[in-house]
Amino acid sequence: MFLILVVTMFLAGCLALPIKDPYSYSSAVGQGGGTPFASYGEGRITGVRVWETNNYYYYYYYYYYYYNYNSNNYISGFQLRYGNTWSPVFGNEGSVKQVMELFNDEAIVEVSGKYNPADYICYLVLTTNMGRTLSAGLPNQISFNFYPTNMGNELRILSGRFNGAGITSIGAHWGLVDMEGAGNSTLETVTPIFRGKNSNSHEASIR
Repeated sequence: MFLILVVTMFLAGCLALPIKDPYSYSSAVGQGGGTPFASYGEGRITGVRVWETNNYYYYYYYYYYYYNYNSNNYISGFQLRYGNTWSPVFGNEGSVKQVMELFNDEAIVEVSGKYNPADYICYLVLTTNMGRTLSAGLPNQISFNFYPTNMGNELRILSGRFNGAGITSIGAHWGLVDMEGAGNSTLETVTPIFRGKNSNSHEASIR
């Protein structure tokens, strides 16, 4: 009888414990001027498009052109695909577009890059649980690195601000994917990152 009482009290205590919030937010970085945005859509993120603007400078000196390696490249806009539906373009379509198509059971689990506190996000890198990456922009200025607080979570929303030229701030929202639309009512987690020998390669279009 005493044992039954102890087990009952233990189970009651377990039920009284707070449920851990499966969602987390990586606070936005950047100058933060302009119009606020937040991506949205149903299902898992299955594709990404990122536009960058390349402002190269050339100097005429002794009949030669010299390239300025401190050119102010920056992220001008991006677009996420949820399931089969693309979100609006947040920001603007710049001069160069980078594209990543995600495989089945692949999810974005890390967002990193660099930003200029005076104006724009300079460099953006999206990493998946399969170790693939997409990068855009030029790696200058201050670094940032976003990842979920809880293991098994993935990128659900990108938010921040943009102006007439580009993205001025960016933050990341992490969570679980509601698979109810796929025929069940479970929350799906993703597997940890697998880093193969080619996991650090950056491609203009990753298929």
